[in-house]
Amino acid sequence: MLRLAALGLFHESNSFSPTPTDRSACELIGILRGEQIRAVHGDSDSTMAGLLAGAGPDVAVVPLVYCGPQPAGPVTAEAFDSIVDEMVAALAADSWDGVLLALHGAAVADGYPDADGEIASRVRAVVGQDVPIGVACDLHGNVSSRLAGAVDVIVSYRTNPHVDARDRARELAGLVARAARGEVRPRQAWRPVPILLNILRQNTSDEPMRSILDAAEQIRRRPGVLSASVLQGFPYADVPHVGMSVVVATDGDDALAGSYADELADEVWRRREHMRGDALPIAAALDAVTDGPTPVLLLDVGDNIGAGTTGRSAAILAAALERDFTGLLSLIVAPEMVSRCALAYTDAGPGAEVEVTLGEAATGPVVTVVGTVRRLHDGVFEDPTPTHAGYRHFNVGPTAVLDLAGGTTLILVSHAIMQSSRQQLRCLDLVPAAFRAITAKGVQSPLAGYGPAVARVLRVDTPGQATADLFSLPYRHRRHPLWPLDPAL
Repeated sequence: MLRLAALGLFHESNSFSPTPTDRSACELIGILRGEQIRAVHGDSDSTMAGLLAGAGPDVAVVPLVYCGPQPAGPVTAEAFDSIVDEMVAALAADSWDGVLLALHGAAVADGYPDADGEIASRVRAVVGQDVPIGVACDLHGNVSSRLAGAVDVIVSYRTNPHVDARDRARELAGLVARAARGEVRPRQAWRPVPILLNILRQNTSDEPMRSILDAAEQIRRRPGVLSASVLQGFPYADVPHVGMSVVVATDGDDALAGSYADELADEVWRRREHMRGDALPIAAALDAVTDGPTPVLLLDVGDNIGAGTTGRSAAILAAALERDFTGLLSLIVAPEMVSRCALAYTDAGPGAEVEVTLGEAATGPVVTVVGTVRRLHDGVFEDPTPTHAGYRHFNVGPTAVLDLAGGTTLILVSHAIMQSSRQQLRCLDLVPAAFRAITAKGVQSPLAGYGPAVARVLRVDTPGQATADLFSLPYRHRRHPLWPLDPAL
């Protein structure tokens, strides 16, 4: 029986976030070991779940060490080295027929701008050149030449919102198993495409990504092709390899892999003028709510928790209050205010009045409001339905529901956890149809969970560390030239 090791450090790092991903942030989500990994991920649709599902009855996938902290600032050197050292030690303690890595592709760590490439290189140094290594990565990976060169095959998601994480990871596991048996000899070609794809154009159901992914599918169907992936890149990582790329793997034919990778890269480049994005100003978005059916999902682009922001912005709330907008449901990360609500609730019970201050100066206005505490919750919930990246278990920490005069309701949470599951509303007894507008701190990630419950979706141009205005970001390390930032391209 083949034995494949499964391990990974899966992180999307926002270089512009003020919140470093330290050891405590990793422990909050969990640094999982051995069968803990199967217990947490086995019944989900995540990347690790797909790797664990393996590639048939004759394959034993052995989980070693895995951590997938929430997107935030770069991983601290201490956290990175301690977790990766543990991963490598677990790998070195046994022999393996193959290795399955769960890596996001857009990880940055202090001292390691190409954190994924560093992990893959350390893994290769342990197992040697003859053991096949595969990487299942996120569609937003900033894949580097170092990462591509250290492994045998890379398979990325093909959907955004990411609803195929498990499927792509199983595909990757199958390829590694076939390589371990000697059935195929993966030869991989990587091509960078100097494009910074605006996050507003990354939905794979829309153009230009739909046609680009169709082109990748046509290549995958050709004889001798094992895999063909298009990486959108993650524009909020300030690293030399930021941007789009393509990876094609063939069975034993380097020249064919290179030819198809060139073809796919050319297809991506040809469609670059369709990759600019626009969102509605906050006032225009609030006005648009009245122009059609409700509820409307207002996507808070700049404070996109799924892209590593703090989740503390109150920009949409402040504009709504200024305009006497009614029927708004808005989530904001505010652990200090949750504690204040809990104290008031403990003293006076449901309906306790409390004053809270929300927002952060770096991402817009700070507002002080008075409301009544409807309920408290521990913030732990489970969602078995499709969610972004296939996650099933959530913990946003202590939570308070606060009702304001005028029909606005606030969900105040303690942890900046991706707002991708409608179950978060259900467990608080909140019904989407009761509101005219619901804010979600994301761009693509809320759509799988919230989309079925809303009549319309509007992307709102808000300030924050994930702004849609890429020209405003203070890049210092990005590649040159890079479209559209460099007009010469």
